[in-house]
Order: sequence, then C-alpha cells, then structure tokens
Amino acid sequence: DEAGKGPAADEKDDDHRRLAEEARLGYQCRHYDENDARFAMPYEWKHCVGMKVGETYEVHWPHSAAGSCGTVNQYQTPFYDGVFCNLDMETLVTLTPQQIASAVGVQAQIFTIVNDESYYYPNLMRGMIVDGEKGSDIAYYTGSTTGTSRDNTICSQYSPITWQVDRKCHMISASSFDKMCADMKAQRDDMSDDLYAHGSRELVADEWAADNGKLL
Repeated sequence: DEAGKGPAADEKDDDHRRLAEEARLGYQCRHYDENDARFAMPYEWKHCVGMKVGETYEVHWPHSAAGSCGTVNQYQTPFYDGVFCNLDMETLVTLTPQQIASAVGVQAQIFTIVNDESYYYPNLMRGMIVDGEKGSDIAYYTGSTTGTSRDNTICSQYSPITWQVDRKCHMISASSFDKMCADMKAQRDDMSDDLYAHGSRELVADEWAADNGKLL
C-alpha cells in the first residue's frame, strides 16, 4: 500500500536499475526492514532476471475455459495466448462481456522476497498458495488485463475478467521465485518475457472501477 517500502534506489544493482527504467513501480508491502539481513542479503539468481531481495512482487495465475489448462500448452507468454488459445479470432470477437468474464479468471498474490529458506515454497507455477493465512482473505471482482500499456485513458480489450486477489502480503524466499522461473524455462512455449518483473498499472480511477467487489 502507500505506506509500504523496499530497498533504497542506490542499493539496486545495475541489472535491476536497467529494468526499473522500463517498469513502473507499484505499491509495496510493509514487511521490508533494512536492518534485517533477510531483506538485505543478496541472492544469487540463476533463472529470474533483474529481481532483488526485499522488493515486492505480484504474481498472476490466469485460468481459462477457452485455453489449454491441464495440457503441455497450459503456460504461455504472453498470457492471453494461453487463455484464448482454443478460440479462433472469428469466434473470439463474437463473445459477449459476460461470456469472457465467465470463461477467464486471474488469481493474484503479493509477496516480499526474503533470503530465508524457511519461507521456501516449491511450486509457485501451480497457482495461488492456499495454506494458513495465505489465500484465506480473498477479494473478487471483475477487471481487465494489466500492464503499463493500459491506464485511465486506454482500456484493455481483454475485459471483463474475473479477478481473485489475496488481500494479504506474504514473505517468500528468493529461491521460491527462482524455482518458478526455472519451471517457466521448462515449458513448451518461450516464457522468457515473464522471467523479469513487469511494470505496475496506474491505479484505476473510481469512475472506471467495477462496483461488484466482494470478499470471499
């Protein structure tokens, strides 16, 4: 949220600084403590690109009845290749907003990276973590695809999409994210464009936000 924080800009390595020029920083969690070694000790990333211990990252898991869930083509980059991969363009353009909302959904969970193996989770590729307080406080609503190419002037053509978002912020080990990036490299599709953090979308203005949000 607005009170969250992360590593100071002058502590960021060259690769992270280069990516930051292209990626818009979003809100951050409140876990970060510069005096706690878990948030300051560097991690040797082997698969993820430009990521840093102490930063906050949001993970999205798209699900689709129009995709290839449960097959070797389940995971694709960009994600809308996967969620609409079983539809030809002629069929796609005929779908009503409700049909899209009923067929496509996204789970989202927010993490602060720590260099502490006691926060290791082995399979972030599988979906949202539902364990204890993780995945227990969910907000769900209709929205759209995200990214810095969409804002309060340019809307997404992929909407409405059902979102289920974990409202809590969790700590997770850097090795958990690196394992997820390794798993992405092992997919049939080239997922190299998802090995680094993407920019945060500008906060949606109230006038454009859905009014159907609920807590689960």
